[in-house]
Amino acid sequence: MNYRDCGAQPSSMASQEFLLQMDEVIDVDEASPQNFFLRNAVIDAESTVLELGCGVSGIVGLALAPRIGTYLATDQDYVSKILRLNLESNMSNIEGPKKHRSKTKTTPSSPSSHKASKLKFLALDWETDTVESLPALLAPEKDSKKPKVDVVLACDCIYNDSLIRPFTRTCEDLCRLAGATSTSNPTICIIAQQLRSSDVFEAWLSAFMRSFRVWRVPYNLLSDGLKENSGYVVHVGILRSDLEI
Repeated sequence: MNYRDCGAQPSSMASQEFLLQMDEVIDVDEASPQNFFLRNAVIDAESTVLELGCGVSGIVGLALAPRIGTYLATDQDYVSKILRLNLESNMSNIEGPKKHRSKTKTTPSSPSSHKASKLKFLALDWETDTVESLPALLAPEKDSKKPKVDVVLACDCIYNDSLIRPFTRTCEDLCRLAGATSTSNPTICIIAQQLRSSDVFEAWLSAFMRSFRVWRVPYNLLSDGLKENSGYVVHVGILRSDLEI
């Protein structure tokens, strides 16, 4: 992979918590046919993805869960009520990859239990919780060399200085789960951010690079909404070994 770090231009966007209602079925194949991470099997049908700071909409999990093994959405416990409503209301509107689709149609009032079982919520506060407090669902399978968490995903989670240290520490802890620091199959962090403040971005990047080897995904590999001058940037991180730190 040929990534390189980059600077940032600040941008801003208001955030809002809401109940989500999808009016149309989202076809996962059509939604992101050229997705860099899917196309290169960074994320595949067997992957376990853990999202940090999922928020109440659950839209990333709804779009990605049908394509992977397990999707673990995490955030502070207070988001769980609205998040669960959004997941239950919209699960039936997500079409999985064509090769995995059943010939039996499900109605909007009867969400697929198979899809629901792939998408789970776990309460995780970066400042007060540790990854060891999470259920055994995150533990690696017995005698498996592959880490249970293949990808740690975060979308627009760093917007002030106070979040940098607990966020980075949580990423480190997740990547240190048994087997996760394997050089042959490490846990990968994918961090997507809106560039609100250059100071906050640079402080996060500096802190993150102390523990992780970091690359910026080139704009030509991203979808149109994330390309240059969009105000967004995506980085990939792999935890450094103890000898590198």
